[in-house]
Amino acid sequence: MPEARLTLSIPEHVWIGEISRRYPEAEVTIVAAVTDDDAGVGVAEITSDDLLAVVEDMTDHDTLESVELLEHHGNTAMVQFRTGEPMLLFAARGSGLPVEMPFDIHDGDATWEITTTRETLSELVTKLDAFGISFEVEELRERVDAPESPLTERQWRLVSEAVERGYYDTPRGTTLTELADAVGIAKSTCSETLHRAEERIVKHFVETATRPRDLAATLED
Repeated sequence: MPEARLTLSIPEHVWIGEISRRYPEAEVTIVAAVTDDDAGVGVAEITSDDLLAVVEDMTDHDTLESVELLEHHGNTAMVQFRTGEPMLLFAARGSGLPVEMPFDIHDGDATWEITTTRETLSELVTKLDAFGISFEVEELRERVDAPESPLTERQWRLVSEAVERGYYDTPRGTTLTELADAVGIAKSTCSETLHRAEERIVKHFVETATRPRDLAATLED
């Protein structure tokens, strides 16, 4: 099954493309999103030295029907938004592709990491072209260990980095903040990605591992 990393250039008229280009230093991470036939609702983590201006521009944007501040600390905010033009989500949904969260947007470009069939990947390309969304394939490879690995490529890289830096050692060899800084993502994004990866690992282990025998039963044997 193919794994791909795409960099999508968001059209200028799409709100997140316009705003992220206006504030190219801003770090925007879409942590959750859903869509129906008429609109899309999402939650974005935004980190910027001009955070207030970014949020105000979102509030004033014509294509955003609502903007709600969920959380704010320092120069980082968690914002829920509703838009009638969720172009990226429409393209993904039209191809039958579930978008893996979170994904990053920087200076008008979105980075997607996807694992899907060749047919769905081909359909995604068709939908992106139809919506006028240009893209580059940064990486494409065939995943041969899909049945054994419960993690996405993004999760695998982060967990591997965490292990290498001693995050899971006792005592810990690094903190969550240090790990996030090392891989260049926000602390909350790092925490969320690790949590999702750990959930998949634990569930996969329980589903596939052999259950330890009860001590009493072993002694009786």
